Amino acid sequence: MRDLKVKVLVDIGDALSSSLDLPKSLNLILKVLSDSLEMNRGTVTLVDPTTNELRIEVAQGLSKKEKERGRYKIGEGITGKVVESGEAMVVQDIEAEPLFLNRTQARKNLKERKYAFLCVPIKVGNKVIGALSVDHLFKGNISYEEDIKLLTIIASMIGQAVVIRDLAEKDKQVVVAENVALKQQLKGKYKFGNVIYSSPAMENVLEGARQVASTNAAVLLLGESGTGKELVASAIHYASPRADKPFIKVACAALPENLLESELFGYERGAFTGAAERKIGRFEMADGGTIFLDEIGDLTLATQIKLLRVLQEKEFERLGGIKTVKVDVRLISATHQNLEKMIKERKFREDLFYRINVFPVILPPLRERKEDIPLLIAHFTHKYNKENDKQIEGVNRAALDILMVHDWPGNVRELENVIEHAVIVCQKELISPKDLPANLSQKPVDVSVSETTLPEIVESIEKQKIAEALKKHKTQRKAAEFLGITERMLGYKISKYGF
Repeated sequence: MRDLKVKVLVDIGDALSSSLDLPKSLNLILKVLSDSLEMNRGTVTLVDPTTNELRIEVAQGLSKKEKERGRYKIGEGITGKVVESGEAMVVQDIEAEPLFLNRTQARKNLKERKYAFLCVPIKVGNKVIGALSVDHLFKGNISYEEDIKLLTIIASMIGQAVVIRDLAEKDKQVVVAENVALKQQLKGKYKFGNVIYSSPAMENVLEGARQVASTNAAVLLLGESGTGKELVASAIHYASPRADKPFIKVACAALPENLLESELFGYERGAFTGAAERKIGRFEMADGGTIFLDEIGDLTLATQIKLLRVLQEKEFERLGGIKTVKVDVRLISATHQNLEKMIKERKFREDLFYRINVFPVILPPLRERKEDIPLLIAHFTHKYNKENDKQIEGVNRAALDILMVHDWPGNVRELENVIEHAVIVCQKELISPKDLPANLSQKPVDVSVSETTLPEIVESIEKQKIAEALKKHKTQRKAAEFLGITERMLGYKISKYGF
């Protein structure tokens, strides 16, 4: 008998360690007690912390309705008394016990067969959190001391399992709260209002992006490298109904050709040499949310075919698999390449182009929106002051002249790198030309030396651009179209500047 009880404890230990699902583990324990020790109708009852009542967590052989009926106040019935006192109880003949309430109404044939009722408290330290009870076939007035000892050990194991479950739930709540907070931070970080600009050209771009954000339409971001396509893609996602779902970014140009398909769509175990486990692809990760394919022009024709199927049918198979995976994903793609030219060269599929080009957004290069440069300088100076523990106030007049005249082939990314370099090497309050990389142009910009404040600089550039547009296009309507502003806004600025 001793060996049997040891085996029971081993089996119960295995049951508790086999799953983090507490009800599943407890049901396994009750099955072990029934199969090995003829302890039937096992029930685990726990204190509900919100109501301070006892409720049945799991029960062997009870229907859902019977379980729902099994609620007790502490001190009520045999189970309630055990929880209240913290002491085990044995009822030799449950039919003759006035404390037995049979509230679940599960024991309807007690007169046919007599049962003893054994109930022990479930404790965590000195605190009673519930009770474990079983029916044992009545065999006369015998001692159940050994059975109570065994059940007490099992109850202690259950108590620890409950503690682990509660800790896991708390951790889960913390993780959920942290995820919510992180998503809120991301929404703030990537909202449209955080795109640094003052130019009409960028205002038009972002107005279109705002309009498409609330839809599920595929967006194609076009523009040179470094113009901020990833930032705009993020802003579109976090302004969309999918904002609380995943935003998965894929740098197509950074992935080797032979790995790109498996990264996008995943693979099954054994699909190729080295595929030891199943891998979930980026499209599955993005299910319900948005996937951003940066430099989509670098996809191979084979991968383009599979991508087209995902966009049309919303399904695919993992590499080496036969099971169809269905996904609901919004696509935002970006490229600096001329996809229409690539179509003519048979390097990009025409049908895929029409699928991804539902709503094109063209980001202008920095050289076409130089009004934004002073604001970007201020933003990056503040950013790298914090990173390098510096107190630089900005750039001096001579350095600004150089930065304004440079063509910025690397666009905003190049400007950011230049300001980071300057902040690191600058030893004074203002960045001067000697703090800038030597390769920048030294040609001065056409802005009056007396104009030293940011608004004055912006006004000077704006006046210059308006004058050029009016001279070139003759009419206010055409000039406004060229500048990317309304004719009414242009009329206001003409009046303001006295043209």
